[in-house]
Amino acid sequence: MDVAEAVASRRSIRAFQDKPVDLETIRRVLDQARMAPSGCNFQPWRATVLTGAPLKALQAKMLAAQPQDPIEYSFSEPNASPLHLARLQDVGARMYGALDVKRDDKQGRHDFARDNIVSFGAPVLLLCHFERFMGPPQWSDVGMWLQTIMLLLRGEGLDSCPQEWMSLYARLIKAEIGVPDDEQILFCGIAIGFRDLAAPVNNFERPRVPLDEHVRFDGWE
Repeated sequence: MDVAEAVASRRSIRAFQDKPVDLETIRRVLDQARMAPSGCNFQPWRATVLTGAPLKALQAKMLAAQPQDPIEYSFSEPNASPLHLARLQDVGARMYGALDVKRDDKQGRHDFARDNIVSFGAPVLLLCHFERFMGPPQWSDVGMWLQTIMLLLRGEGLDSCPQEWMSLYARLIKAEIGVPDDEQILFCGIAIGFRDLAAPVNNFERPRVPLDEHVRFDGWE
């Protein structure tokens, strides 16, 4: 698979096969991802990767708990922008439509949201965390590292789902994996595994803004 194919075929998978992922594949991907861009070569990213019994233990504790208050960080500011909110609502309607969950089915929506806790059945969960003193440029570096990982996973025939949702249980997760809450932020999880090809939630169309609506080119004749 070349890079363009990896970019085109990567999507947030929300139904995984019950199929293990071997450690050597994960290690190879993360080793290759070390070459992701990093301003000033700070390499701010850190991660803990779980599978098997440790992952099940964490998920059991999350299922028995409630989201923390206050939250670890806010990721919903774009909701105040009608333009960006419309994009969220559009993809949400497509996703819940694929699941056949109606807009007024509050329990159905709640149950699907809680599937985030078990990472939609993924056998591997990467938990991304880093020092609290890191600023916006370093958050950007972490995002580039995570995208590099997700594209390398596609090259291995694997799939992923980035889960900022995990930050709602950040303190619980950090206590479970031995990360000091006062020193580090839990940014997100990355669910890793093999997609269920037949699941409608993995096949709905994901709209993207046309190139010329968000990129301007100048200097060419």
